[in-house]
Amino acid sequence: MSRDEEESKRIIRRVGQESEATMATRVRRHLTGADADPDDWVEVWGTRIGRVLSIILAAVLVWWLIDFIRTL
Repeated sequence: MSRDEEESKRIIRRVGQESEATMATRVRRHLTGADADPDDWVEVWGTRIGRVLSIILAAVLVWWLIDFIRTL
């Protein structure tokens, strides 16, 4: 394997690791309501509850769609 190929693979691995960590951080910040006003506890908790409920609703809708397609 040439030196260029080794360096290319190393760069690709590093980009993959960095993007996974960045995406996980972004998801965690989004779900915890970090973008809400930290001085307003109602907004923070409302944001958290709303986002968790939206994930649950999306999962239920996917389950319903799969169940509906199976019965056709």
